Amino acid sequence: MKLFEGLEKMLKFQDKEIGVNGKHDLKAPLLQPTESVAVTVSQPDHKEHKKSRTVMFKVGGMKCASCAVSIESVLGKRNGIESVVVSPLQGQAVIRFIPELITVQAIKETIEDLGYLANEIQEQDIAVCRLRIKGMACTSCSESIERALLMVDGVKKVVVGLALEEAKIHFDPTLIDSDQLIEAVEDAGFGADLISSGDNINKVHLKLEGINSPDDLNIIQSALGSNEGVNHFEMDASGKKVTIVYDPDLTGPRSLIECIQEAGQSPSLYHATLYVPPRRGEAERQHEIQGYRNQFLWSCLFSIPVFTFSMILPMLPPYGNWLSHKLHNMFTIGMLLRWLLCTPVQFIVGRRFYIGAYHALKRGSTNMDVLVSLGTNAAYFYSVYSLVKALSSNSFEGQDFFETSTMLISFILLGKYLEVVAKGKTSEALAKLTDLTPETAFLLSLDGNGNVISENEISTQLIQRNDIIKIVPGSKVPIDGIVVRGQSHVNESMITGEARPIAKRPGDKVIGGTMNENGCLLVKATHVGSETALSQIVQLVEAAQLARAPVQKLADQISKFFVPTVVVAALMTWLGWFVFGEAGVYPKRWIPKAMDGFELALQFGISVLVVACPCALGLATPTAVMVSTGIGASQGVLIKGGNALEKAHKARNWKPLVVSTMLFSDMAIQEFCDMAAIAEANSEHPIAKAIVAHAKKLHQQYGSSIEHVNEVKDFEVYPGSGVGGMVSEKMVLVGNKRLMKAHNIPVNPEVQEYMSESEQLARTCVLVAVDGMVSGAFAVTDPVKPEAERVISFLRSMGITSIMVTGDNWATATAIAKEVGIHTVFAETDPLGKADKIKELQMKGDAVAMVGDGINDSPALVAADVGMAIGAGTDVAIEAADVVLIKSNLEDVVTAIDLSRKTLSRIRLNYVWALGYNVLAMPIAAGILFPFTGIRLPPWLAGACMAASSLSVVCSSLLLQSYKKPLHVLEDGRGSIDFPNLV
Repeated sequence: MKLFEGLEKMLKFQDKEIGVNGKHDLKAPLLQPTESVAVTVSQPDHKEHKKSRTVMFKVGGMKCASCAVSIESVLGKRNGIESVVVSPLQGQAVIRFIPELITVQAIKETIEDLGYLANEIQEQDIAVCRLRIKGMACTSCSESIERALLMVDGVKKVVVGLALEEAKIHFDPTLIDSDQLIEAVEDAGFGADLISSGDNINKVHLKLEGINSPDDLNIIQSALGSNEGVNHFEMDASGKKVTIVYDPDLTGPRSLIECIQEAGQSPSLYHATLYVPPRRGEAERQHEIQGYRNQFLWSCLFSIPVFTFSMILPMLPPYGNWLSHKLHNMFTIGMLLRWLLCTPVQFIVGRRFYIGAYHALKRGSTNMDVLVSLGTNAAYFYSVYSLVKALSSNSFEGQDFFETSTMLISFILLGKYLEVVAKGKTSEALAKLTDLTPETAFLLSLDGNGNVISENEISTQLIQRNDIIKIVPGSKVPIDGIVVRGQSHVNESMITGEARPIAKRPGDKVIGGTMNENGCLLVKATHVGSETALSQIVQLVEAAQLARAPVQKLADQISKFFVPTVVVAALMTWLGWFVFGEAGVYPKRWIPKAMDGFELALQFGISVLVVACPCALGLATPTAVMVSTGIGASQGVLIKGGNALEKAHKARNWKPLVVSTMLFSDMAIQEFCDMAAIAEANSEHPIAKAIVAHAKKLHQQYGSSIEHVNEVKDFEVYPGSGVGGMVSEKMVLVGNKRLMKAHNIPVNPEVQEYMSESEQLARTCVLVAVDGMVSGAFAVTDPVKPEAERVISFLRSMGITSIMVTGDNWATATAIAKEVGIHTVFAETDPLGKADKIKELQMKGDAVAMVGDGINDSPALVAADVGMAIGAGTDVAIEAADVVLIKSNLEDVVTAIDLSRKTLSRIRLNYVWALGYNVLAMPIAAGILFPFTGIRLPPWLAGACMAASSLSVVCSSLLLQSYKKPLHVLEDGRGSIDFPNLV
């Protein structure tokens, strides 16, 4: 239940694709050399060594210690082996080696050459890289790239996104590297450039000045290579630029600039400045747009005169009479001009179609290029045949089709130009997210006493971890960090959805991209660059856009047989019209003047070839996905997983508060609260946080402070029951009645009565036992959000049944369910029980969505068809979920479901656009209307229809950008909700 499946699960598609593109998804990624110099440097020990990895083998046939010694001895002599440890008792060998010098297979063969059996038992490190793919035209192209890459030794998984024009490849770095992957793509007939080899790479691009010789480059390389924290750098000697990958814990952009500048000595003084490359993919997209535009203009330069000479001037005598002037036999000036003008279009401008068709046929597949090449070549070479016949005969009156070839190529290029322009707009929502952070920030230098020494305005890309940044009122926060001085209110609505500004004081966290409103803050940078929350959101959305939805499989299956079927249909069309004409099945008067039966049949066949191009089919799903995931992220719904959803499993959004405390012992109230808070301090559960907050509030109320905070020892979590541990040498248990019963702690009638009273008031009673006796209890209530009842009602209007599954007792759960309008409740359920309940519903054929925010919800989030995590919940819950409700608004549950439905509806509409042209236009192109109405579809017009099909699909997807939430919470203090009119 991973990437993009969030949209899919919501409409009953059960397939599961690629895994979450989380922070640990991409491993072992280093930028590979592109041109000039690329160097991988050492870590802080400053010794030159290449990256090593460890592999473990199960070794069979070892009988004694001497066997182990012989294996260690032989392997130790191999180049690239750093260490070998062989255990004859366990029958295992652990080898540390350098992948660039020796492979796992070579190590295995060395052991086997000694007469032992060797099987790798350690899971190999899997690296991931992303490639920009050039030249894809339809879904068959993406399938061809996937097949070509999967055939490469070491490649584990490949996902190619047609609309995003990217490929994400999981591979074994010991067997292959990114350069070889690029070669594999190029061998398949496509272009490829490395985008990245890791999700969380920290890198900086610098432009160098003062470089006058190769020696200067060597000096800079040496300086960077010895710099602590530099993992890798790639130098472009011709452009005098360098890209550096670094460890943010050890260095940063400003330190690297200083390192380069300090390396220079008079008279060679080096200077490095920040170089901001074009946004990833933007340069390639602009180049592609310019390429199609130029090709289209060149094509028009030739095709418009050809069309004029063929279709317009002959209809305007006497202006076109000169075209009929015969040069030799029946060979006219018009034929010569059309031939001369058509040839550059066919073989120079249209060269791209030949290349694409060649590579497609070479790998045993077919695509758009094959259809275009067949159609245009049939028209061109038959026209050449007509010219030869006209030259050699004084009675030949055949017609050429040069205008068909040129106009067809022109319309296809126009369609591709408009398509790439429109596709660029599908990522606009994502681009807006990346633009939330400011371009500059104020960097402060402080002395030992915390006094400001200097203040400089720098680019945000130069901010390093632990920098002190000044954020003035009205400016955006550039990084994630902690307030060290000052007070203010920060508007975090663009990230968290909280409409009211949040008060910030020393010790509070701030998020990059949010707006500081009324005070000046000094913030210590804790997360910069790709580590910030905003960057993580962008990465997840990008990954979701790349993933292939299960519904895309329909297009993939169709594309496999679609083109061959079209070719067969075109041949049958041509053959049918030609044979029927020769046999006299239809009257000769049907054949237009200046055309014979063969030419009429040929036009019908070419039209069928061209109009049925499957380009739009491959764009139907990915373009809609790209738009919807970007729009969802901008509106607080981060879709990273999910499949079908028709009926949602609704869970409460917890932010509990302690409303009363009851003591059943002679322990002081503050001591009691402190012991409970210390025991709960390590728990992520919302109730635990409520108890800790209550203890702090109690100290503030009485003006007391804790000089020494004890820590809990032997801390243990009892899922669905509570926690326990040693506090000040006393055994403390905090949890529900089930926890007390499990530890044989008696619950006396007084405690029972307090629990009953709390439950009747829809409060959760948390018992605290100290050394085997219940010492007191907390009454915790979860103030139901004002919008909860109406959200439940709206879900019901969508045909979605809401169910509560909670670990609370029955009385509390029933009271809350009644308040919000939930009719089905499962209470006193542990985490595994929640997952079991979901499976029970699924067994009945229901699609289930789970909304949760705690660690206890994680099993249920994974088990559900769609897991929705509240953005303010725990990291574990968010990691387990398929959809993250960033703003923690219950209304976004409705938004997530509604957006998925709108997206799937749009995808279906896209398939109508994509296949509608083919279903309707193919019979017309084949001439089905010609006998009755005289209407036929010329090949050049068929090309225009094919281009319009792709453009219609992309524009249809772009309409999703106008998506509006179906439910809006008004922050007016009453929490009222505006409903749209329901029919």
